[in-house]
Amino acid sequence: MTGTPDHEAPPPQPAESLADLLGGRRGAVDATLPPVAFAVGWLLGGNSLAGGVAAAVVTGAAVAGWRLRRGDRPRSVLVGLLAVCVAALVALRTGRAEDFFLVQLVANAASALAWIVSIAVRWPLLGVLVGVALRQRTRWRRDPALLRAYSRGSWVWAATYLLRVAVFLPLWLGGHVVALTVGRVALTWPLVAAALAVSWVVVRRSLPAGHPGLRHPVTLDGDAGPGPARAGSGIGPTEK
Repeated sequence: MTGTPDHEAPPPQPAESLADLLGGRRGAVDATLPPVAFAVGWLLGGNSLAGGVAAAVVTGAAVAGWRLRRGDRPRSVLVGLLAVCVAALVALRTGRAEDFFLVQLVANAASALAWIVSIAVRWPLLGVLVGVALRQRTRWRRDPALLRAYSRGSWVWAATYLLRVAVFLPLWLGGHVVALTVGRVALTWPLVAAALAVSWVVVRRSLPAGHPGLRHPVTLDGDAGPGPARAGSGIGPTEK
């Protein structure tokens, strides 16, 4: 006979999905609408930097207000708006329209480095983020198979940031504002969606036959418990 013990704690509230943690559709709105507005304002103003900056900041503020009304976390909303304002200030300071994209270029280079370093020190960021989403904390690190799988999957995410740098850097050096805008849009959510799919395949194929999956780390002491996130983690397919 099976049943739920009286002392069992109620199931936890759903955690953020892996797509949200790694930059989902809402993050893509933050990342693409202000740059598009900047390019439009810059072009309509006859290559006017002031016009582009004004359009980007107004659009960023509108996106922030919309996200707050939807109930998004104020901290993430303010971070998105702050990024637009910093990009605008950099462009105004240098007087170069392409420098509006400099912050994004530097951020992607730093992110690529962070993912690579995390793999080198055996704290792959993909494992850290999935552990947060599944409410596992760091239990996954005691499973050698999961640690290896997350390390391999993290290379997929490192590659996405390296790809952005490889695309953005020559466009920025050449001062191609419109091309930078197109690249920013094309390499945001579509690239994140592709990385989610590919990294999942890499992680799944890296696990040995018979492994119970991401929700059930097999530690060296034989513990393969499901952890507190068995239900409602928001990660749908990430269970073998």
